[in-house]
Amino acid sequence: MSDLVSLAEIERAAGRLEGVTVRTPLVPFPVGDASLLVKPESLQPVGAFKLRGAYATISSLPGDVRERGVVTHSSGNHARAVAYTARALGIRAVLVMPHTTPGVKVEACIALGAEIVYVEPTVEARAGTAAKLASAHGFTLVPPYDDRRVIAGQGTVGLEIVQDRPDVDVVLVPVSGGGLVSGIATAVKALRPEARVIGVEPELAADARDSLREGRPVSWAAERTGRTIADALRVQQVGDLPFAHMRALVDGIVTVTDDEIRLAMRRLAREARLIAEPGGAVATAAYLYHRDELPAARTYVSVLSGGNVDPALFRDILK
Repeated sequence: MSDLVSLAEIERAAGRLEGVTVRTPLVPFPVGDASLLVKPESLQPVGAFKLRGAYATISSLPGDVRERGVVTHSSGNHARAVAYTARALGIRAVLVMPHTTPGVKVEACIALGAEIVYVEPTVEARAGTAAKLASAHGFTLVPPYDDRRVIAGQGTVGLEIVQDRPDVDVVLVPVSGGGLVSGIATAVKALRPEARVIGVEPELAADARDSLREGRPVSWAAERTGRTIADALRVQQVGDLPFAHMRALVDGIVTVTDDEIRLAMRRLAREARLIAEPGGAVATAAYLYHRDELPAARTYVSVLSGGNVDPALFRDILK
C-alpha cells in the first residue's frame, strides 16, 4: 500500500478511459505576460474529473465482482461519476452522501439511477456507512481518493497536460482528499521532472497545507471545513496513500479565500467562457491572486476540476 502509483498504471488507466472520458483541451486564459492555460474537467460527461478514477476502477473489476454492485461515499462529484459508470456498465450503485450536498449534485445522481443514503457530513459517518453497506450486501467499495486505481485514473489528467504541453513549468491542482493532485503529480514528474506541481485549497479548509507542514495527515473538524463555499473540497483529511504521494511529489500548497474563489469563477465565465464550481475555480484563483507565492515560470496550467455549480449560487456570483 505504501508503494506509489507508477506511470505504467496511469497509462493503463488511460487505455481503459479511451472513448469514455473527454480529452479536455488546454484553454488559454487571457492574462498579462505569462501563459496560463486552463484544463476544464468541467467538460466531462459528469461535469468533473472524477469520472476518470471511478471508471478506471470499476471497469477493472472482475465480472462477477462487478455484477454484485458498488458503493461509495462522496459529497457529489465522485458519487455522480460512480453512478454514471454503474449505469454504463449495467450494475447497481449505492451512494452515501452528506445531507449538506447541493441539490443539483444529488438530483444528477438520482437521474442516473443510483440509490442515495444520506448521512451526517463527517468522514466517520460517510466512510463507516459505506463500509457497512459493502459488508452487508457484497458491494465493492469504490473509495473517492484513497485507492491506487482511483489515483491512477485521476493521473490521466497529468498525462494529457504533458502530452499537450511538453514545456509546462507549473501545474496548479485543487486538493480535497488528494487523489487528483497525487495522480497528476505522479504523471507530470515522471514525464517532466523539472515541472512544479502546486496544490491549492481554500484557506477555510486547509488541512492539506497543515498536513505537509507537520509531516502527517492532519484532520480538520467538519464544522471548520463546512464554512468554505467550495463544497467539493470539504474533506476533513487527505487520504493516507495520497499523502504519501504528496510528500514525495508535490512542491507546495497555496490557499485562497472564498472571495478569491468567487472572483475566479466570475472571471472564468466572463473571460474564458468556462463554468467552474467553487472547488473547480481554486487553482485559477491561486494564479490570479497569489502569483507572488508561485514559482516563476513561462507556462502555467490550472486544473478546473469541476463545473457542477448550484444555478442560484452561480447567478449570484455573476452579478
